[in-house]
Amino acid sequence: MKEPWYDATVVLARTAMAGLGLTTRWSGEENVPESGPVLLASVHNSYPDFLFVGKAALSRGRHVRFMCRHDIWHVPVVRRAMDAMRHIPVDRQAPAAAYLRARRLLADGEAVGVFPEAGISHSFTVRSLMPGTVALARETGVPIVPVALWGGQRIATVSRTPEGRERPPELARGRLVDVRFGAPLPVAADEDLAEATHRLGHALTDLLEGLQRLPAHRPRAGEHAPWHPAHLGGHAPDRRAALDLDEVPSSAVPPSWGPPVRPSS
Repeated sequence: MKEPWYDATVVLARTAMAGLGLTTRWSGEENVPESGPVLLASVHNSYPDFLFVGKAALSRGRHVRFMCRHDIWHVPVVRRAMDAMRHIPVDRQAPAAAYLRARRLLADGEAVGVFPEAGISHSFTVRSLMPGTVALARETGVPIVPVALWGGQRIATVSRTPEGRERPPELARGRLVDVRFGAPLPVAADEDLAEATHRLGHALTDLLEGLQRLPAHRPRAGEHAPWHPAHLGGHAPDRRAALDLDEVPSSAVPPSWGPPVRPSS
């Protein structure tokens, strides 16, 4: 089926990436089925993450239907495009409608993309996860494919300056973004949601740290790196500091994964 809005958006995104000299590479794409329903659960490090995940999924011929903040639909032209691409508006105050819409898309055999952290992590570690992704997998029988990506945080993210201001986008040429798809995680019909969410958190952390440790993404010796996690030698807020910065819904499952939260001094 032709999707002119989706195809036009892909062309625009590729043009913008080419203009920045941006390289996107991916691995583990064989874990994304070429047809049939799939839940792609991705970490969230930068504002354009959906572009990178979407581009990588296209290597398998999949148009991903992303769950996105509902306020994006407030702009008329954007609303028309988002609806045409069958993306899913998520209102955190009333999330049931998004859940039901995602369930229908899975029943139609679509690829649904979810950012279960419900926001960008200031520490660039996997923060608390919303249980809705696991609930969808448990109800529908569709496995979760965990997704990590790294590099987009050097373009546009929630990182702040020492004065506390949000950093503007950095449009330096030649950035590298890596996307990695992990092995599918099935969720049994009787599995506890919290336990399954913990499994997902550990899988996402393993994938993410695997990318963060790649030589191409590590800071240079002596480099100030607010775009890299503290526990891996960067200067982003550590998990303790991020607790005061991240806006995490109360229904999220707190992490048993990733680096420990060190006591405040």
